[in-house]
Amino acid sequence: MKQPNKAAAAETASSGDDFEEVSRHVLQGRADVERVRGRTLRGRLVRAILFIAALDAWMLYRTSKGETALPGLPHIDPAILLIMVVVLAQVALASAMILPMMSGKPPARLVRPEEIEIGLDQVVGLDSQVDEVRRTLDVFLAYKTFREKLGGNPRRGVLFEGPPGTGKTYLAKAMAKRAGVPFLFASASQFQNVYFGMTQVRIRRFFKKLRKAAMKEGGAIGFIEEIDSIGGTRGGVATSSPLDGGLSSRTVSWFGNMNSDGAGIVNELLVQMQSFDDPGRWSRFWGRFVTWANGYLPTEWRLHGASKVPYHNVLVIAATNRASTLDPALLRPGRFDRRLVFDPPSNKARRDLVDFFLARKAHEPELDQEETRDRLSHEILGYTPAMIEHLFDEALVVALRNGRDGMTLPDIYEAKMTSEIGLRQPVKYTQQERLAIATHEAGHATVAHALGEDQRLEVLSIIKRQASLGLLARSDTEERFTRSRSELEASIAIALGGMAAEEAYFGESGTGPSGDLTTATQLAATMIGALGMGKSLLSFEAVADGPVSTTNLVGKVMGDGDAKREAEGILTAQKERALEVIAANRDVLEALRDALVGRDELIGDEITDVIWKAIRARNVVVVPDARSAAEGSKVSSRLLVEE
Repeated sequence: MKQPNKAAAAETASSGDDFEEVSRHVLQGRADVERVRGRTLRGRLVRAILFIAALDAWMLYRTSKGETALPGLPHIDPAILLIMVVVLAQVALASAMILPMMSGKPPARLVRPEEIEIGLDQVVGLDSQVDEVRRTLDVFLAYKTFREKLGGNPRRGVLFEGPPGTGKTYLAKAMAKRAGVPFLFASASQFQNVYFGMTQVRIRRFFKKLRKAAMKEGGAIGFIEEIDSIGGTRGGVATSSPLDGGLSSRTVSWFGNMNSDGAGIVNELLVQMQSFDDPGRWSRFWGRFVTWANGYLPTEWRLHGASKVPYHNVLVIAATNRASTLDPALLRPGRFDRRLVFDPPSNKARRDLVDFFLARKAHEPELDQEETRDRLSHEILGYTPAMIEHLFDEALVVALRNGRDGMTLPDIYEAKMTSEIGLRQPVKYTQQERLAIATHEAGHATVAHALGEDQRLEVLSIIKRQASLGLLARSDTEERFTRSRSELEASIAIALGGMAAEEAYFGESGTGPSGDLTTATQLAATMIGALGMGKSLLSFEAVADGPVSTTNLVGKVMGDGDAKREAEGILTAQKERALEVIAANRDVLEALRDALVGRDELIGDEITDVIWKAIRARNVVVVPDARSAAEGSKVSSRLLVEE
């Protein structure tokens, strides 16, 4: 078993006995929490003992001098005491109302470069973004040369946009570490205040603090998390001309729109983004002096030497996953000059992330194999870096629950299904239900193996998870970005494979195919209504929202008679195709069904082992051709033999 690099983790799993003890405490929820609670409790007890001891010593000292243990209170007239209570209550009420309105303290937390542990070299899976950030920092660090010798203007702001967990905040911290300048972190929601106008005050003080740090340290980086909460588009009505197809547009603001606090917040943010180079105290003093002096001097004697406004080397980074809602003025040059998009990592980036995280987490030797890691990185398509790390953490929890000190590939699969579908629910099926569900899922797997070219079957299960009574998880052997018509038709046939299996073995289908029909209908509607795979090349997605249209593509297709008939024709043809596959491969389906009934779940090679064992028993599997089934012509066949 390979252990993580961290010393704490190495000490934790240094021996079998140590692991059993650690595992027992972890599973009971006590490991680190108890230590923290114990330390906090001991601190409280020590402070309480010291306070009581000091009080006792003081009382003993007064007693030794012949005085009372506690000094008596002076005599106060009851009427004066009542007035004092009323006055104090009024002061407390006024303070409760006024003090929050004066709380304009900037919410930013100042982080020094030496406090940041991660650098750009530790950022994995974001190669293109890191390259762009390096170029930005090169200009940021050489701002004087760039301005005075080259005549350029350094970038003022960089916008990080992308789904949650794609590494936006992580990369921003690495930028501050690389730049070696103060880093001011703030969440946009922390600027907001219940009192009118106080949000703008906090924004002004944030940028003032940023400029002050830049003047002292030569530069400063400010990071605003979730900027869309304060930088949303100001109210207005966007209109476009029907003569140019909507290529030009204008915005008409309603009366009173700009007086809203939301618009004022955006306005303040725009002003501060443009006003990094506000004159300092000396510049303002000199300007006032020149103005005052020129008021008493004749024209030819007037002063003209205004002090130069200092340049503040400030870089503002903002992160959001809703860039489309930001005010357009924020995105113009001079404010957020560069937009970096953070998409879920590619296959290569996922592989780098798998290596990065597994090097720091305990795992079994099987996860060190190159083929296993390649397969794993492929099967987590769409996962963000945060999701990948969370997946491995959950896999470690599964391993601990099973009494092991390192995760295995099945542990990762279990954690993956738990995260995507839900926890296992120990329900007891009736014998008829168990057989029907196993037949249904085996039908999916049989059709997928026959028609799903270049696809891998990952998990086949009849274990209940939330609303799912069973599942087939499959993925492409290589990362794909496009699909052909035949591949889409095969996907529809696979989705209908469970329904076809139920009809072939029981003479009718039950409630199981409900979700499959939804998936198949959406695919067929997309083919006809958006991909031009029907008789008409018109795209239903080009229809704008309005009183007679919606954004639901399926609804648009079903609302058109011809398109609906074409979509239904695709579904019918692919169902017949699935029935033909099942009829030609009953032995494969029955082998998968029996394996599911006996084991509940098959993972990876376990699925293909069952399939190829059935294939060897008869050596030939007949599979109908995609075009022959779609056109209703005579079914041709091909042979699937083991390589």
